[in-house]
Amino acid sequence: MPILQVVDSSFEAEVIKSDRIVLVDFWAHWCGPCRMIAPVVNEIANEYQNVIKVVKVDTDSNPAIAAEYGIRSIPTIMIFKNGTRVDTVIGAVPKSTLINTLDKYL
Repeated sequence: MPILQVVDSSFEAEVIKSDRIVLVDFWAHWCGPCRMIAPVVNEIANEYQNVIKVVKVDTDSNPAIAAEYGIRSIPTIMIFKNGTRVDTVIGAVPKSTLINTLDKYL
């Protein structure tokens, strides 16, 4: 399943109003740790494609959403369920950490 690039104007429709659990990857092009975790996020998107939605938000291009959710470090992964942020993982963490965090909400 392709990962959707979400922008400030589409965040509410794609994340807040989604009927699925949404994993949001806040990242930027210049961020080394973001590039390190990108393959892990892609693997999760493929493995959970029938269960969750995975989206990416470029914090440089979408400062309103980044500010609204207090993004101070990237990568920041947030999990939304029923339109509400239920968990946050900051940094380039192992896949097992993301899976364990995600599985709490499935």
